[in-house]
Amino acid sequence: MSQQHSAAPAPTPTTDAAVATVARRRDWWRDAVIYQVYPRSFADSNGDGMGDLEGIRSRLPYLRDLGVDAVWLSPFYASPQADAGYDVADYRAVDPMFGTLLDADALIRDAHGLGLRIIVDLVPNHSSEQHEWFKRALAEGPGSPSRDRYHFRPGKGANGELPPNDWESIFGGPAWTRVTEPDGTPGEWYLHLFAPEQPDFNWEHPAVGDEFRSILRFWLDMGVDGFRIDVAHGMVKAEGLPDLGSHEQLKLLGNDVMPFFDQDGVHDIYRQWRLILDEYSGERIFVAEAWTPTVERTANYVRPDELHQAFNFQYLGTHWDAEELRTVIDRTLDAMRPVGAPATWVLSNHDVTRHATRFANPAGLGTQIRLAGDRELGLRRARAATLLMLALPGSAYVYQGEELGLPDVVDLPDEVRQDPAYFRGAGQDGFRDGCRVPIPWTREGSSYGFGDGGSWLPQPADWGGLSVEAQTGDPGSTLELYRSALAVRRDRADLGAGDAVEWLRAPEGVLAFRRGEFVCVANTTGESVTTPVYGRVLLASGEVEETAGEAKVPADTTVWWTTG
Repeated sequence: MSQQHSAAPAPTPTTDAAVATVARRRDWWRDAVIYQVYPRSFADSNGDGMGDLEGIRSRLPYLRDLGVDAVWLSPFYASPQADAGYDVADYRAVDPMFGTLLDADALIRDAHGLGLRIIVDLVPNHSSEQHEWFKRALAEGPGSPSRDRYHFRPGKGANGELPPNDWESIFGGPAWTRVTEPDGTPGEWYLHLFAPEQPDFNWEHPAVGDEFRSILRFWLDMGVDGFRIDVAHGMVKAEGLPDLGSHEQLKLLGNDVMPFFDQDGVHDIYRQWRLILDEYSGERIFVAEAWTPTVERTANYVRPDELHQAFNFQYLGTHWDAEELRTVIDRTLDAMRPVGAPATWVLSNHDVTRHATRFANPAGLGTQIRLAGDRELGLRRARAATLLMLALPGSAYVYQGEELGLPDVVDLPDEVRQDPAYFRGAGQDGFRDGCRVPIPWTREGSSYGFGDGGSWLPQPADWGGLSVEAQTGDPGSTLELYRSALAVRRDRADLGAGDAVEWLRAPEGVLAFRRGEFVCVANTTGESVTTPVYGRVLLASGEVEETAGEAKVPADTTVWWTTG
């Protein structure tokens, strides 16, 4: 017989009792499915072409019915938007393009009423150049106490014309910019590991720590359920800001501990923050965006007295290959087990090419790709990879639009791009705009239901066919696959929980593991394979044929079975 992924029941509307149950669930974050909303590109309520908080609020029932546990919001703070809000001018204000603090309050309240938790982005490594502290530092000049809150240094060379050290910006070029002093002369240099509009804080200065502890309390008092910490591996720099002694430093990122990343001093900051978080009820959490050389070093961030979760970038960077995936899965679980933290699994986010496009291309091209590849192959692999991810123990992250099977938009005209890295040589590839194109809600309309006034990045002509409206009710759609998978995951205690898998014998190129009464089989090869029938099919990313106790699993397909 043939099994389609529609085998799982459709989710039912959440009742008041269900909301209360979700709210009371202890250690909810250990197996939570957390949905990332990129506010610019989710929903536009006022027709200005830019997503906003009221737009997100209007779509919360969609997220409730999708079956996620929490919503992580990328930055919506007051900002000049030099780096899409990751350059914060005021950490206690909402940028007018997104709404007001009252809108944020209403969104948090509505989410809680639907049984959803809200996690907000925190950007502690750097501020905007328009932050009051930095403007004061520029105005007060060299030697002023205000400059000590950032990294100001005299330049090298006869006239201070060279940067203080050889560090390079993640976005390309030197990590230093020289300022013009109040008297009009060329002066000191300031450190910015990202864009020049994003000066790095000096976390050795006590005022910086005091300020961020106050910011934490401000948003906790607003009712947020946690924080995703941007550049959590940054903040602390090696004493003396030593030269790295190497060019093309970006190639070293993720392979070694750098003098400006993954310094041990960051852990003292997080121990202080954890004390604050633990004062509040409701199991609030911290999530680290920590790019580290190994998953073992990532585990340092989630020790019992520090943060709760850390993104698993080693997993995100793994190609669709059974041997590679098993190695990363085992290593992740082994690293997290001693510190008692859950593993996390993620396939896409706002900084990398969507996995439907990454998997459409050959291995080895990295996580930012400007090639469409084989879209049919990419979607098939993406669906299978999602079921594999959701079957693993720990917490999973879903990036907006991946539930629609959206590919990256790889052919955006250069004149519409806004990624700051795109405009700086030798930095990140600068193609992050491709995963940030506003998502489609309806088959038709000026922006396929995103809003009444177009969209800040142009959407492809075929976006309507991938919309929520077009996919809802279609048993073969990627949206219905996600809805079914999340309904099954929530219904079964042996999914998400725990810290181990039992690997089963399987053909080459196939992953098979058992978790209680649940069995997952993922065929990463380009050919159909034959496996035992492990029970009743719960869900599959493609058609599975069963005959005489054997199952024929198609190429690039994942199957969930239950033995109970």
